[in-house]
Amino acid sequence: MEENIKYEQALAQLETIVRKMEANEYDIDELAAQLKTAQRLIAFCKDKLTKTEAELLKIQQLEEKTD
Repeated sequence: MEENIKYEQALAQLETIVRKMEANEYDIDELAAQLKTAQRLIAFCKDKLTKTEAELLKIQQLEEKTD
């Protein structure tokens, strides 16, 4: 997976993999590789969401302190 990939790009790749899996477009060898890619993309997206949530909570707490 690319180092500088953005969340939206990762999500789009994941959606493509899922769509192709549901349509049975992968043979067994491709399926195994795509499953590994999907796992990496899911982990990346979860990490990105967790970090963003933490940043938003910090901002919210700072705003509450200034009110």
